[in-house]
Amino acid sequence: MTTERRAGARRRLRRLFFSVRGRATVLTAAVSALILVLVFVLMMLLVQDWGENKVARNAEETAERIAFGIVMGTNRGALHVGPGDAPMVQVVSPQGRVLAASDAAEGHPAFAQPQLERHVLLVDEKICPGFVDDCLWVFGLRLRTSPWGPGVMVMAAAPLPTLLKVWLLPLTIAVVLAALLALITWWTWYTVGRTLAPVDRLRAELADVGAQGLDRRVEVTSTAGEIQALAETVNDTLARLEEASDRERRFVSDASHDLRNPITGLLTRLEVALDEPDDYPWKPMVRSAMGDVRRLNDIVVDLLELARLDARTPQPVEPVDLAELARREVALHGDRVPVETSLEPGVVVTANKVRLSRVLGNLLNNAERHAASRIRVTVARDGGDAVMEVLDDGSGVPEESRERVFERFARLAESRTRDPQGTGLGLPIAREIAEIYGGSLRIADSPRGARFVLRLPLT
Repeated sequence: MTTERRAGARRRLRRLFFSVRGRATVLTAAVSALILVLVFVLMMLLVQDWGENKVARNAEETAERIAFGIVMGTNRGALHVGPGDAPMVQVVSPQGRVLAASDAAEGHPAFAQPQLERHVLLVDEKICPGFVDDCLWVFGLRLRTSPWGPGVMVMAAAPLPTLLKVWLLPLTIAVVLAALLALITWWTWYTVGRTLAPVDRLRAELADVGAQGLDRRVEVTSTAGEIQALAETVNDTLARLEEASDRERRFVSDASHDLRNPITGLLTRLEVALDEPDDYPWKPMVRSAMGDVRRLNDIVVDLLELARLDARTPQPVEPVDLAELARREVALHGDRVPVETSLEPGVVVTANKVRLSRVLGNLLNNAERHAASRIRVTVARDGGDAVMEVLDDGSGVPEESRERVFERFARLAESRTRDPQGTGLGLPIAREIAEIYGGSLRIADSPRGARFVLRLPLT
């Protein structure tokens, strides 16, 4: 059961990911994830640019305020940095020597040394000096006069923000985008499922039509869209199929009924002729003709039964004990091949007894044609099912032909050799009867010979 559950889980996963709903959801989620990753990257670039602009503006304002104080004479000697200012401020001589510095810049060499050597008037750029851990944005402007002499440059520097320092912002953005991706995935799954729900109901109703007959019709929803048009088209198609099937069934039934009377009369006259006491030379030919007529009669009887099964003609049902049924059929069966039985009592199903007898009779006849020395019939319970098996010790059925033997008029080479007079309808009729009563008939693996397994729901 564990293996079956795993196989069922794998089938459900395959249906999930290979269905239209699953493919649409996966595709939408993949495209959305790609778009959201690009959005995340762009947002981080915007955040980085915004952070750099903010730091650059802070450094510029700090440098301008300090320079203004120096020019106006309010800031001489010591460099006072306020709480909102860039923390590192330097006053650098034209030769690149630090003349004054704020507490945070104390002991550091001059910022932007290469620019100072070129005697630029203004510095406004990002630098990553080796004497600090972070990259800095430096803004500097040169003064004509100052307490330290002419041509000094006032520079303010502030560290640029890094992800380690502002980790909460990208984390928040990532969480929001992940939640948005989950919402898009769920909404796609939900909306596609809602859209395909009428199609799924239509599929289920069509499955019921196939199982219960062509007289059923699917529900037509008043949506005035493609689903309504599809349901109406399905109903029109079912009506045409039912009409064609009825015509075919009536033809088969009428032709079979019309053929049975002359066949029965011909059989009677042949039997009377064979009862003549004298050994006439034409009697072997009559016996051969009689065999052909019997075969023709079997074909007509099978065609009549198939017409009834196709029409789902109701037959009275009753509780049937499969063990008793098997015991009686085996007793009626010929003794050309010995039949062993293993019959569990009390295995009861609800069906038509005559039809179940026909199923077992067809299986026994098939086993007798192919068995080498014995046939075995078993009846047992398996969970909520009644299981009847008919096994022979013949050459068996190749795995690739196990479904073909249930096709109408299909006969394998060995079957034609062993029974040239067969109709090729016995096994298809047996499977049709099993399916009418909610069961199944199949060929299972066996160490030797063929193993036909009939399953029916227990009463």
